[in-house]
Amino acid sequence: MTAKSKPSLRLASWNIHKAVGTDRRRDADRVLAGIAALQADVVALQEADFRLGDRPSALPRDRIAEVTGLVPLPIGRNAVSLGWHGNALLARPGIRLCGLDHLDLPGHEPRGAVIVDLDTPLPLRVVAVHLGLLRAARRRQLDAIKAALQRHPARPTVILGDFNEHSRRVGLGRIAQPFAILPTGPTFPARRPFLPLDRIAHSHDLDLTPLDLPSTPGPQPSDHLPLLAELRWR
Repeated sequence: MTAKSKPSLRLASWNIHKAVGTDRRRDADRVLAGIAALQADVVALQEADFRLGDRPSALPRDRIAEVTGLVPLPIGRNAVSLGWHGNALLARPGIRLCGLDHLDLPGHEPRGAVIVDLDTPLPLRVVAVHLGLLRAARRRQLDAIKAALQRHPARPTVILGDFNEHSRRVGLGRIAQPFAILPTGPTFPARRPFLPLDRIAHSHDLDLTPLDLPSTPGPQPSDHLPLLAELRWR
């Protein structure tokens, strides 16, 4: 089987800012339309839940599948949350969860990551993250994610989300060797992006190619732009 004949998946990551757009309006339908336009098979969302109380979903759960064609994977912290520490995962019907590990990440602010093994055409592990605002905390958080992955059997792996880190050389050195960091453009702020805060890293048994984003005229649905890539197994 050649590389091009192997199955592929479209992956996306997006910090949806609790559905508040660049016009400061909260519009969940606008976010759902943006997710649908990505035409991805797996989407990692950050800030998908509100912060207070039981952390209910910022998106109407009953409209996600109808609008996007994707279904939320069951990783929520309770019945009303879409995700874990705001990290949520949507997937095409037929892509099922076959392994799950919730991580509370170190640092002064509450942060988390989720490790999921997916039932895809070939084995795949996805780590959805939203790292902290301080570089010292982000380094500890990346160390914690690496340690957690070492407790799992080896599996082709993608780490994606809002890394809150603009420097590949200084801030992401913790994962620069075991993972390839996909070269992607700036994602923040969405109006005039110049900071590449959102990242996709992958193990060396995978090939990922950045894809262009669909155009979104007018106010952006979030203060971050999404990332989109095609994944192929080597």
